[in-house]
Amino acid sequence: MITSPAFAGKRYAVLGLARSGAAAAEALIASGAEVIGWDRQDVAREPFVGRCRLIDPLELDLTGFAGVVVSPGVPLNSHPIAPHVWQYGLPVIGDIELFAAARAHLPPHRVVGITGTNGKSTTTALTHHILESAGVPCVMGGNIGDPILGQDPLPEGGVYVLELSSFQIDLTFTLDCDIAALTNITPDHLDRYASFEAYAASKERLFAMQQTGTALICDEDEPTRAIADRLAATGKPLVRVKTADLEAAGLAEGRSPSLAGPHNAQNAAVAVAICRQLGLTDAQIAHGLATYRGLPHRMERVCEVDGVTYINDSKATNAASAAPALAAFPPDPAINDGAPRIHWIVGGLPKEDGLGACADHLGNVAAAYTVGEAGPMFADLLEGQVLTHRCELISEAVRRAAEAARPGEVVLLSPACASYDQFRDYEKRGTHFRQMVGVITGCDPCGDAASRSILP
Repeated sequence: MITSPAFAGKRYAVLGLARSGAAAAEALIASGAEVIGWDRQDVAREPFVGRCRLIDPLELDLTGFAGVVVSPGVPLNSHPIAPHVWQYGLPVIGDIELFAAARAHLPPHRVVGITGTNGKSTTTALTHHILESAGVPCVMGGNIGDPILGQDPLPEGGVYVLELSSFQIDLTFTLDCDIAALTNITPDHLDRYASFEAYAASKERLFAMQQTGTALICDEDEPTRAIADRLAATGKPLVRVKTADLEAAGLAEGRSPSLAGPHNAQNAAVAVAICRQLGLTDAQIAHGLATYRGLPHRMERVCEVDGVTYINDSKATNAASAAPALAAFPPDPAINDGAPRIHWIVGGLPKEDGLGACADHLGNVAAAYTVGEAGPMFADLLEGQVLTHRCELISEAVRRAAEAARPGEVVLLSPACASYDQFRDYEKRGTHFRQMVGVITGCDPCGDAASRSILP
C-alpha cells in the first residue's frame, strides 16, 4: 500500500469502510495516524476491530482532527457529516486527497487525472494499457480498479493514471496533476448538484488544482470549450483535442474492435494525446491501440446464441452514454432485409427526463423492454415510436427479448439510468444481466469479461 510520514501522529476519522474507505484507513494506520473508523455494516467494521476506535464521527467532537475521510458516494449536499465537520473548520476529504498528500514521499513520478461525464473509464484504462504495453511502470486507480492507496508505490519514473469522478474531485484539494484531461461534459448527477453549471464547475476544479501541469481538453461540446477558453486566457499549458486528431495522426486504422464507434474514437483521441504528452512514440501508441481488450460492462459481448448477440452495456448510466450503443448497430441490408435489429433493455433509476441523445437512434431499435423505476417513463416516451414491452425486471426483459430476437439481431442492455433502484451498482446490474442471459439461453457467460468487449 501507499503510506506516508505526512500522516504520522495525526488524527483522522474515516466514514465508510468499504473499498476506498478501507484502503484509506489501512494506509493511515500503517503510516502511524490515529484513526476513528465507522461503517453501518458490521462486515465492513470487522477488519478494524481492535485496530482503531469504531465510532460514528457524527457523535464526535472533532477538535484537533486533521480531517474526515468519506466515500465519494456520500452526498455532500444532503448528508449531515458535511456541516458537522465544517463547523470545526475541517475539510471533508477523500482517498485521492490523501494520495495527493503522500506524493512528496513517493519516488519521482507523474500523475495523470482523467475526468468527464462519459468515456473516462475507457480513456483511463486505455491510457494505462498503452503505457503498460510500452513498458512504462504504471498503475490505474481512482474511480476504476483498486483504490489507489491500496496499491504498491511505483518506482522512479512511474505514472499513476487516475479516473476521477466529480464526487472525487469535490473531496480533493491539492492534487497537482502533471496531465489533467477532460473528455466531455453532459448533464449528469444533477441530484447532487444545484445546477448543471455547478456540476461542470466541479470538473473544472481538476485544472484549478494544477500548479505547472498541462490541461488536456477534448473541446467538442460547449461546456468543455468554455473551460478550455478560460484556461487559455490564463496562459496555462493547454492541449485541445478533437476526435478527428486520431485519423489525422494515422492512428484510426488498426484499433482494437473494442475501440470502434464514434464515442470510442473520442476516448482514443484523448488517450493518444495523453500518451504523446508523456513522451511515447506513435509506434508505441499504435501497438497499445491495437491490443486493447476493453472493460467489462461497457459494450461487453456476453455471448452469441442462435445468431443473436447479447451485449452488456450496464455502464451506460445516462442517455448520453447509452446513445452510442444504439448508434453502434444500425440496420444492415444483409440482415433481415435491413430491419431495425436492436432489442433495447432500458430503465433503472432515472437521472434525467426524456430520451436525450437516444432519441436520435430509435430507427435502430426493433423493440424496447423497459425496466426499473424509470420503466413507465420510458414506456410512455417510446410507445408509438418503437414496439415497447413493459417488463419491470431485467430477467423478464431478457426472456422476452430472447424469444423475439432473430438471427443477426442484438439484445442490448444499455439502461440510460443509474442502477440504485434495484442494484448496488452498475457492475451488479451487469453481472445480473450476464447471469440471466446464461440461464435463459443456456450459454456460458463466464471467463474473462475484458476479452468479450465488442463494438461492430
